[in-house]
Amino acid sequence: MSTIVVKSGIYGDMFGTADMRGLFADDTILGLYLDVETALARAQAKLGLIPEEAAKAITDAADIDKLDLEKLSTRTQIVGYPILPLVEQLSNWAPDGLGQYCHWGATTQDIMDTADVLQVRAGLDIVEEYLERIAAALAKLAEAHAETPMAGRTHLQHALPVSFGFKAATWLSAIDRHLQRLKELRPRVEVVQFSGAAGTLASLSGNGLATQAALAEELGLGVPDITWHTIRDGFAEATGFLALVTGTIGKIGYDIMLMMQTETGEVLEPFVAGRGASSTMPQKRNPISSEMMLAASKIVREQHSAMLDAMVQDHERATGQWHVEWHALPTAFVVASGGLAAAAEVLEGLEVRPDAMRNVLDTTKGLIVAEAVMMGLAPHIGRQVAHDVVYDCCRKALAGEATFLDALMEEEAISGTLDRGTVEALTKPENYLGEAPEMVRRLLLKRRG
Repeated sequence: MSTIVVKSGIYGDMFGTADMRGLFADDTILGLYLDVETALARAQAKLGLIPEEAAKAITDAADIDKLDLEKLSTRTQIVGYPILPLVEQLSNWAPDGLGQYCHWGATTQDIMDTADVLQVRAGLDIVEEYLERIAAALAKLAEAHAETPMAGRTHLQHALPVSFGFKAATWLSAIDRHLQRLKELRPRVEVVQFSGAAGTLASLSGNGLATQAALAEELGLGVPDITWHTIRDGFAEATGFLALVTGTIGKIGYDIMLMMQTETGEVLEPFVAGRGASSTMPQKRNPISSEMMLAASKIVREQHSAMLDAMVQDHERATGQWHVEWHALPTAFVVASGGLAAAAEVLEGLEVRPDAMRNVLDTTKGLIVAEAVMMGLAPHIGRQVAHDVVYDCCRKALAGEATFLDALMEEEAISGTLDRGTVEALTKPENYLGEAPEMVRRLLLKRRG
């Protein structure tokens, strides 16, 4: 087993998409550090805090290919953070000593946090794209199968009939809420960090807040209400959002796995030659993508737990808790992307099998709609009496003494009240979908605005 599965050349593409893994790669984050440093120089030049030629020289000189990565790594191990070693190199690149104006009034965490925010923003863009794909696929399934009957299950037992479109629409409702949550959390998370050594911006002699606002404008970020060096609810909200999203994805994957069981086969993951194959059992078609959906939910949940723990930081600069984020935040985003990609693949090509759904419904020979018979009788003989009579009929049917319909008709309380045609209609699952089709249509209509 690889030590870091998301970076594995074998497993990596299963546990995270290439674009998300690339977003959190070393060269990307180093490039973002340089972007923040050059944006800071330009912002301060506009305010007259550093010479314009210095800002231009720093921007022109900032080239990730110039970085001595071995030196940067060695110095980072000594310093404990990569920004000082990076600034040491950047300061020497600009001609005529103009590089000495870079990192003016900033602190390491300002640069790292702001770069992280840029990563989070781009990561959320990727998440949003997948959520939109998943929502579109679920809307199609819900509309196409609004009246396709299948067994509804509670406690893993047959309960009442539902429609597959109803099930898909319940999944869709959660995805829609996640998209709404995403819009709401972005302004809270996508804010610049520029506050100086202890968060007070004392180094800029009254120009700190103006610099903060100018830097935010340069990077297209919001301005925070106040310093957030050790107030980490923003990033924790981001991983909480990912945990909610992957929790929903895991639930969908779990449902699909259960419906794919050999004894049911109500749905199948899209066929790809060799996908889900067994090394020894040629007949197998394992739910590989759904398994990844479920695994992602569990892994991301643990990263969010770590982020919650890392929120408890001391005073104005953390003594180790911040470092937890360096592992948990990227891992949450990468693994979430793997789960979302698997979900999009499954749902866009899901093989729905109405005939298998019908066969499953019929396994209890009408018992799944015992409630329908009870409610049909209740107005005539009372609900509790109807319940007890139908209950006895269910026991006879389960014991194999008669079919459910025949057992019902043998009861004088039933046959003396309802004719066989009426009772037979009550035992048809497709006649007892309740408001499920209408709920589906209502949800889809609301989504269309």
